[in-house]
Amino acid sequence: ERGPSEVRSLARAFNAMSTRLADNEQARRTLLADVSHELRTPLTVMQGTLEGVLDGVYPADEVHLRPVLEETRVLSRLIDDLRTLSLSEAGALRLHRETTDLGALLTEVVASHRPVADEAGVRLELEVEDLTPISVDPARIRQVMANLVANALRFTPGGGRVLMSASAADNAVTIRVEDTGSGMEPDEVEHAFDRFYRSPSSTGSGLGLSIARNLVEAHGGRIELRSVPGEGTSVEVRLPGTQA
Repeated sequence: ERGPSEVRSLARAFNAMSTRLADNEQARRTLLADVSHELRTPLTVMQGTLEGVLDGVYPADEVHLRPVLEETRVLSRLIDDLRTLSLSEAGALRLHRETTDLGALLTEVVASHRPVADEAGVRLELEVEDLTPISVDPARIRQVMANLVANALRFTPGGGRVLMSASAADNAVTIRVEDTGSGMEPDEVEHAFDRFYRSPSSTGSGLGLSIARNLVEAHGGRIELRSVPGEGTSVEVRLPGTQA
């Protein structure tokens, strides 16, 4: 980057563009490798089981065919997640906004996860103030909240507590999901929203939080995660309180 100021500016811009292109190419290769890895496991299970059935090693009964069905469901969920993620990252995800009662929506999310919480011995609670209906895509916001509650329950041991709360202030709605679970290390918090990132104890695809962030940002909101090892995790979603 030498010469007159205009030439130096041009050189800096060119170098910055080159760096971005290199980063994008590396991200593309990483994504392809991650997707290939995620697809390989269920396909291997399906292939092995079906070959065993066709070769007469296994009988074609429910015990051996049900795992194949479950793996097809895993693949279906993964494909849906990848499609949602790609559309949101490309800015092509269409939101079907409508006037939504967030209090009712959050009540439904908690109710749907109540059996899992009860079975695990975890207290699942909801605290919602009087909220003015706002314009959001209810299906997408429900998807975000369900993911956050499921994550909280997954990492909270029996006897623990998961609290979902919502309040309104400064023309925005803030929703928090807090748990008393195992918490996360600082490096895990740093990468929590990365695609396919999973902590050592995670069993998901590693796409849930990435999708949640993109869906919240598509609504003009933001999402933040805080965690202390051994004390629990708190995820805060802030949505603009725009009425339809």
